[in-house]
Amino acid sequence: MKLKHIYIAVLVLLSSTSCSDILDTAPTDAVVDTEIYKSTENIETVIEGTWRYLNDTYFTYANPGYTAFMRTSDAMGNDVAVTTKYGYRDPYTFNEMINSTAYRVTSLWRLLYKVIDNTNNVIHKVDAAEGSDADKEYLKGQAKALRAFCYLNLASFYQFSYQKDKNALTVPIYTEPTTRETKGQPKASLEDIYNLIIADLTDASGLLTDYTRSNKYRIDQHVVQGLLARTYLNIGLWAEAAEAAEQAKEGYNLMTADAYEQGFNDVGNVEWIWGHIQTSEQNTASYTFHYLDVSSSGSYYFSFMADPYFKDLFDTQDIRYKLFEWDGEPGREGFLRYKKFKFKSNLIGDIVYMRSAEMWLIAAEGYARAGQTAEAVEALNTLRAARNAPLYSAASGTLLDEILIERRKELWGEGFALSDIIRTQRSVVRKAFLDNDGTPIQVEITTPEGEVKKVNGQGHRVVNFPDGTAFTANSRYYIFAIPDEEVRRNPNLNNNN
Repeated sequence: MKLKHIYIAVLVLLSSTSCSDILDTAPTDAVVDTEIYKSTENIETVIEGTWRYLNDTYFTYANPGYTAFMRTSDAMGNDVAVTTKYGYRDPYTFNEMINSTAYRVTSLWRLLYKVIDNTNNVIHKVDAAEGSDADKEYLKGQAKALRAFCYLNLASFYQFSYQKDKNALTVPIYTEPTTRETKGQPKASLEDIYNLIIADLTDASGLLTDYTRSNKYRIDQHVVQGLLARTYLNIGLWAEAAEAAEQAKEGYNLMTADAYEQGFNDVGNVEWIWGHIQTSEQNTASYTFHYLDVSSSGSYYFSFMADPYFKDLFDTQDIRYKLFEWDGEPGREGFLRYKKFKFKSNLIGDIVYMRSAEMWLIAAEGYARAGQTAEAVEALNTLRAARNAPLYSAASGTLLDEILIERRKELWGEGFALSDIIRTQRSVVRKAFLDNDGTPIQVEITTPEGEVKKVNGQGHRVVNFPDGTAFTANSRYYIFAIPDEEVRRNPNLNNNN
């Protein structure tokens, strides 16, 4: 019973901080010092509570924890045609994430820094706790990997590519537990942030060497290697990225065609390396399916439709091609459904964080950029063969371009759209679904009554930046703003002398 009460106390601490106390995420007091961090058993509840805070924090309907990062990234990319009705309209139009006073901007910032502070508390206090050395290593390994994950997100969305300028100032680094007396830190360079990420993940790898997890939301060696693969890809260590990806996917087979049609809603999927489990009692993160699920009757928003030109990237024999369907429902006629995500029957769905397919693609890209063409082709074709897609050959096109297109096809809706655009220093590419003469392209739909008819196809409605300029690489519109609240409360933020 004592452990249960402590767990509740942790959740209260994680969720009760006011907007004006962004850094004060777990202030040191008698309860925290003497109870929560007293034993490894209690610290386990901090890790559990922090993970649930990251995923199940309810800011608004449109901001259900970390999934809000994923949805925002995809809404700002090439291939999701967001409807006008709900949810991620403002990121889609590039009006929101540059606005330092926007609620989503503040929410996402607070989310990551609260998690960072809780991991800092675990890292610095677990050694003094009662418990076995093995438990301490496991807890510290979890905390370091989770801290690295948060900083990797900050590095990915709050500054341009490392390849563009590794010295670019980005966000503050905090590695010590904060209190109400903690002074704000200045922005750190991308290089410093990535050095911390790699150090944390390297430490986590050693600490979790003998750890065997019981659930896929726990972080183990495969997850750590997957995060390292993402990190190395970001900073241009191509061979290291491929090697880490190979290790991450070991033992996680690519799913069958039938499994691909099940709705990307179950952490038990053989491809899933890391994911967040939802239950009838704890299902806040599942709310994101109301945006992604455009075919289930229980879904509500139907807002993440596909760009019709995205469909053209797929061969008709590809198992993913059959997921496309023109919507014939009143009010949605002519939108293109991509039925990748579907609610379970009880209207919940587990959240995918990492899959072996992503690791095959990182391996392919790492090998290609490192000049290991044969290995790159083999990795790409392994994934394509599993999807019944045509295999790559020299006649297909530039290998690297084909790999990046395959990432768009395979990882649609999983949160990589904008971060890939920033990472590769490419431009958002959108165009309206119109004929050459500017008239709408007609598509054939079937109404709920069974009537087959032609209607105007619905594609992208936003094809340039808010100021009217064309999409371009390395645009300020891609970078998430630091909240105005943080700027005002941290006088050292821009003091980098």
